[in-house]
Amino acid sequence: MHRREFLRLASFTSGAFTLAGPTMLHADSNILETSPGMPDASPFQMFVDPSMRYRPMVRWWWNGDRVIGSELLRELDVLKAAGIGGVEINPIKFPNDAQAMDIRPLQWLSGEWIDVLEVVLKGARERDMTCDMIVGSGWPFGGEFLTREDQSQMVALGTRDVTGPTRLEVTRAELLADVSPALVSPQAGALKELFSLMLAPYELNTLEQVTNLNDRTGEERIVLEIPEGKHVLYYLVKLTGYMAVINGAPGANGPVLNHLDKASVERYLNRLADALTAKIGDLHPYVRAFFTDSIELEGANWCNDMAATFQERHRYDLLPWLPFILFKVGEMGNAVDGHYGAHFAQAFEKNVEAARYDFQTLRRELFNECFVATFAAWCSRLGVKSRMQAYGSECDAMTASPMLDIPECETWIRSERIVPFDAADYRVGRNYTMINKFVSSAAHLSGKQLISCEEMTNTDDPFGVSLNRIKAAGDQSILSGVTQSILHGFNYSPPEIPFPGWVRYGTYFSEHNTWWPYFHLWAGYRARISSVLQHSVMHADIAILPPTADLASLFGFQRDPFPQVAYPPYLYELWEAIHQNGSGCDYITEDIIVRSEIKGGKLQYQQRSYKTLLLPEVERLAPNTAKALTRFVAGGGTLFFLNRVPTQSAGMAEQHEADTVAALVSELQKKYPQRAVLVQVDVASLLTWYRELQRRFSVSPDVLLSEPKDFLSQVHYRQAGREIFFFANYSGDQTHTFQAEFPVSRGYKAWLWDPQTGERHPLHWAPDAGTLTLTLGPVASMLIVLESRSAESNERPVPPSAAASPGTTSVLRADWQVELEPVSGKPVSLTVSDWKNPVLTAALDGFAGTITCSTKVQIDATRECFLELGVLHSVSELWVNGHSLGVRWFGNQTYDISHAVIEGQNELKLRLTTTLGNYVKTMKDNRTAMDWSRNTPTYPAGFIHDVVLRVH
Repeated sequence: MHRREFLRLASFTSGAFTLAGPTMLHADSNILETSPGMPDASPFQMFVDPSMRYRPMVRWWWNGDRVIGSELLRELDVLKAAGIGGVEINPIKFPNDAQAMDIRPLQWLSGEWIDVLEVVLKGARERDMTCDMIVGSGWPFGGEFLTREDQSQMVALGTRDVTGPTRLEVTRAELLADVSPALVSPQAGALKELFSLMLAPYELNTLEQVTNLNDRTGEERIVLEIPEGKHVLYYLVKLTGYMAVINGAPGANGPVLNHLDKASVERYLNRLADALTAKIGDLHPYVRAFFTDSIELEGANWCNDMAATFQERHRYDLLPWLPFILFKVGEMGNAVDGHYGAHFAQAFEKNVEAARYDFQTLRRELFNECFVATFAAWCSRLGVKSRMQAYGSECDAMTASPMLDIPECETWIRSERIVPFDAADYRVGRNYTMINKFVSSAAHLSGKQLISCEEMTNTDDPFGVSLNRIKAAGDQSILSGVTQSILHGFNYSPPEIPFPGWVRYGTYFSEHNTWWPYFHLWAGYRARISSVLQHSVMHADIAILPPTADLASLFGFQRDPFPQVAYPPYLYELWEAIHQNGSGCDYITEDIIVRSEIKGGKLQYQQRSYKTLLLPEVERLAPNTAKALTRFVAGGGTLFFLNRVPTQSAGMAEQHEADTVAALVSELQKKYPQRAVLVQVDVASLLTWYRELQRRFSVSPDVLLSEPKDFLSQVHYRQAGREIFFFANYSGDQTHTFQAEFPVSRGYKAWLWDPQTGERHPLHWAPDAGTLTLTLGPVASMLIVLESRSAESNERPVPPSAAASPGTTSVLRADWQVELEPVSGKPVSLTVSDWKNPVLTAALDGFAGTITCSTKVQIDATRECFLELGVLHSVSELWVNGHSLGVRWFGNQTYDISHAVIEGQNELKLRLTTTLGNYVKTMKDNRTAMDWSRNTPTYPAGFIHDVVLRVH
């Protein structure tokens, strides 16, 4: 693609202004004392010029390990020039339809591979770039070198209905074949063993009715006499080495590791460490962290000592209960829908749920002990940090994340189109996944400010994404508690590979993307915000206790961040309503409640304290938790039971204490009717429901918003002497003006810190009023900092905005000289007066590249004059009378042209840079292009709205 000189963004923020008296801020578009780990520079100095450590990183796909040292160093330079601060080295399977061009693959962990790795590690250090490494290749780790004893295990369920009296004849091979979960990544040559065989009546009341046939599991042909009536044959099959590493590179594919076996994990990790350190030496000068990716174990639930460990910890035998507590396993370990097995009497079902809870929690405990703790300790011994996406059905983010140095979550882009949040389905409209808030909550509870996120994950439309879309998704990440961006991803792809190069996954972050010359603008924006938040503490005085015990008992733990069951359905939207109404919250656990102190009417856990607790449909509660909640309410705290109150306990050992829980809760409600309250949730309108809850029970927010919206939210951080508020509008087309009243305003000076430019502007409010009028346009954001002391220099008033007053608007009617420069093909020149001109429309069909539009316009002498382009799928640049007025890359693209226009005729030149998506769809003979764009929509290229001139 032909390259040209691109101008950097001018130091001007369109869309922010101040008026005398009450302050109004507009962000239509492009608009700390020390804490632990803070460098010597002041917070504002770090914000002005953030160091590399705060810049976004990329997941660097080493496609098929077809890597060469010189090309890797070249790509490091490309990344650094674009504003990227670091890389996560991620060897991965070669894309199926990519052209290898005779480039030889290296074997993961071979001498050649480590030599190339060493070149990169030293090259990154020379460039002051952070370097992380994945622990292996693909996910969830393993390799053909694993012995059978180190491979993952699963005990899976099969059932057969049979009606007696009859003789049932079945072979062991039939039963083994019958249990074949529909895996995403099956491993050939898995070992299958008939683990258990039981016969139960269809109407099942007690375990005593079950016939244990385990002594028959070794028989090749099994003949059973079935008594009269309906029965169910339960058979369990143990699978070992059943799952292959997903997208493993050569040398690291093969069977998955058993994450529930500590010795196996240690052998795997030590093999990696020994190979690297033998050639490179100490890793800590070069590697910041080792990384563990998605825990997608496809149902792994067993290790050789599982039954013995269960007996030791829970004091009863797991095996008689196991057939009844397991669900049949499908894709990715999810439970198979549909009815199967016996019908349980109510009392027996309660016992099954209790045993299921015990097994599910033990499985997660063992994962933490055998994998997470082992991984973290191994990293520590190597002198590097541990970074991990510690969640999934096998792994609990709330308990595993505190064990790690850098807990991580993930944010996705499904489409270039920005759609509203759906109240009925938390997956619609949201870019952050449901796990983000759990990971950030766990990090806050363990005193961590560095919370990374796999961002812009995109398996649907990687070429159609604009910088506008990237900002909207990234801002959502920030609202969910993320302080570091790890972009997904950057493909190792040598220049000689035909466009679009090797593409593994993710949004197309590439030097070949049309908007790549402007990418540094978003990278700088995000780096400035990270430089502030990584040295601040997110404030939250509201806590949510999820019904974790109920979920485990009824459904089993889910495959986060894409659970089959959201329980209750609004659980993942509850925190949004709290933040959208001006407060902050964390998810917590029963263990945290029990270990907390009650001080001044608050539940205090280490440095976190909560004045209000919400229990969304929690039915099962440990007696010790109920007692701790009693102390909390008695000490002055407020407790809301949402839709129901706890009436029972979880697990077999505490079944007999259900009455204790019910009695404690009942007494609490009677004694403190205004502070232990059962409230009904309006699921269809959580935003207004929570607003009314705030008002009715005087739950004071951190910032009182006059008119909350479900497309606008905030997050509040603190440094010594500073209150920091990040506001974001994640709508693609809505503008919202509202009043923000800050209760902490007395004695504070208010500033707008502009993360696009690194400038800050003083804001003025009436003494003791503490109210600002804010306007946020589509995809706009604001970082407002309240400081308790005098400011440093570099004070500039907020620049004027087109929306400061209505002014006079007119659609710009003119003949435009249009030059189309496509990424492939010949340039096209034409003259149009209407952007819907059929000739232009035809020329833009399947177009990607730059659209340069020039015209002349008559402008009378005016005080203020703005050019408004609206929201585009493109990046725009503007020149007026030969003067550059900078770049707009998100939101309402508006330019203040007041100081560039002259009275009379003026020359305007606009350059739009489109996304690649429409063009990639035309590449019918390119298998990579077709794989990623076959089902993607077409988006408007060029101007979507009329070009408007606004004068004041």
